[in-house]
Amino acid sequence: MAMGLNTRRGKAQPMAEINVTPLVDVMLVLLIIFMITAPLLVAGVPVDLPDSRAKALKSDEKPIQISLDAKGQVFIDTLKVPADALGAKLAALRTARQDDARIYVRADRSLDYGRVMGVVGEISAAGFKKVALVSEAKPPKRPK
Repeated sequence: MAMGLNTRRGKAQPMAEINVTPLVDVMLVLLIIFMITAPLLVAGVPVDLPDSRAKALKSDEKPIQISLDAKGQVFIDTLKVPADALGAKLAALRTARQDDARIYVRADRSLDYGRVMGVVGEISAAGFKKVALVSEAKPPKRPK
């Protein structure tokens, strides 16, 4: 008797059943892969990066601006803040503003990446969710 074929009166007929075991195996492997990789995709500091062609935000409240100059000094709006007091100042701002305020981070291009990420980490630890890194828009290159 041949495997997968029904023999009735000497004639071989194809089997009408579908073997779903390989399909289930593949689907379970895909499910496990997605379950493992999904949490890894959201890891890190949440940053809301604006598009360079985006229009101005329509908001009644002025966003908080945190600036880092070329020396690495930190300013909240125009107030100079010592580096060790930044976390406390941000926590006080978070409790003072009940809404989810937007923060713009402006850093000098000569600064170390780690220094900027340290400030962004302090912002995230204070509980702010809407963080945008500000940059200058480059003019489009002209074709030669």
